[in-house]
Amino acid sequence: MAHIIVVGNEKGGSGKSTTSMHLATALARSGFTVGAIDLDLRQQSFGRYLENRAAYCASAKLDLPSPEFRPLPEIDPETLAEGENVNDRRLSAAVEGLDESADFILIDCPGSHTRLSQVAHSLADTLVTPLNDSFVDFDLLARVDGKTGRILGPSVYSEMVWNARQLRARAGLKAIDWIVVRNRLGAQQMRNKKRMSDALDNLSRRIGFRVAPGFSERVIFRELFPRGLTLLDLKDIGVSGLNMSNVAARQELRDLVRALNLPGVQVAF
Repeated sequence: MAHIIVVGNEKGGSGKSTTSMHLATALARSGFTVGAIDLDLRQQSFGRYLENRAAYCASAKLDLPSPEFRPLPEIDPETLAEGENVNDRRLSAAVEGLDESADFILIDCPGSHTRLSQVAHSLADTLVTPLNDSFVDFDLLARVDGKTGRILGPSVYSEMVWNARQLRARAGLKAIDWIVVRNRLGAQQMRNKKRMSDALDNLSRRIGFRVAPGFSERVIFRELFPRGLTLLDLKDIGVSGLNMSNVAARQELRDLVRALNLPGVQVAF
């Protein structure tokens, strides 16, 4: 069976699609077969990223290692059992279609609370939650006392993850390995970084996740999207002598893949 990686967070703009694309491509470049599913049925940022990649490779006559994108199939309502949710069936069909051939399936969730996102979280072997280094984003994980900084309790997204963990436990499946990834770490604002670090470390012990470093804010990520490229593709398209920002971003990707500790994966890029 494929190892399922879910990239989820109920807030937009946290870097989910960029994280999804770079993780999926890193795994493909490491020799694994990777399936890709985008559950944001409206924006489809991850799906568009992969479509851009396929179009660029075709026009440039390149064969870059890539995940296999699988759109959610349409389902005949007549085939649904009484009370069965059509989107549950669509997601199950997409996963089943990839499960036999893929080593990993990466599912990118929308930045909102949806039925599809709920179901996907219950399927996750590894859950990756990108988070901007801000207490605005932290609020999705936990409520904090504004005066003392004391954590008052879990918030909406953490509760959804808890429910997904309960579903997996009742089904006899292994526990979700949950990793919160700190994106857009600022070079300055050291006081805020320290406060965020302390709050995440405290919360991680209470509700059970690991913390990993993510991607800094870099122009290169916005420039790569229209061609569907990642940091790992630059040499293949003739970009040599990478600047220091690109080299640092590539190291961030290495560090993230190592931190996920995925089965059988050794960082070799």
